[in-house]
Amino acid sequence: MTRLRAFSLFFMLCTLVSGALASSKPVNSQPVAGPCATCHADLALVLPKSHPQIDHASFATCAECHIKVTEGTAEVNKFSTRIHLAHESAKNSLDCIACHSFVPVKSFGLIGLNISWGAPSDDDLAVMKESLISWAQSNHTDHLHATAMIDCGGCHGKETPLLDTTVANSRCLSCHGPLEQLAAKTSPKGLPERNPHKSHLGDVACTVCHHAHTSSTNYCLTCHSNFKMTIPAAGQ
Repeated sequence: MTRLRAFSLFFMLCTLVSGALASSKPVNSQPVAGPCATCHADLALVLPKSHPQIDHASFATCAECHIKVTEGTAEVNKFSTRIHLAHESAKNSLDCIACHSFVPVKSFGLIGLNISWGAPSDDDLAVMKESLISWAQSNHTDHLHATAMIDCGGCHGKETPLLDTTVANSRCLSCHGPLEQLAAKTSPKGLPERNPHKSHLGDVACTVCHHAHTSSTNYCLTCHSNFKMTIPAAGQ
């Protein structure tokens, strides 16, 4: 083998190796700005491979496409749900203020975005954290919503839920209603008068039975202890 040919083969080998190393680099490699950069140097390591290339990653950049992060609508929000589930688990529990801007009794928003979802106190924030942990990990109704990709805003809307916050029936029925159809689904065979969604008490709050962040209870059983009725996430 001539020296020239040997050099050519060596050059080709180096080219192939360098090409292989370059191709192993994430195609969505993108610098990270803001609080995300504390843990994530390159979001390509956590984003789907099909995610479009962006110049830099920040809350503001994400919100340009994932606008639902600020809408608080009663519908599926995969973006918000996946982020919260990834950062709140048995193995990984991140403090809320790592991503959220918070001034007690003044504002609660996202770092880098000029928005606020209310004015919770320190005590309110502590309860919100407990509720989020339940939403992410429990066997209650809240976790059923998490697995269905419904985030906090799906039930509570834009406003930050405070200590005495409840959820109106209209909010529940926007996904689970209308009430007539819900009642038709839960009418006991042969015993229509025992339908929990067509109560003789009239307009009953959904939250009387369905407690999101604690075990649900069957309100009917407080009077009718002989009834045999079960509800999702009850007694857990």
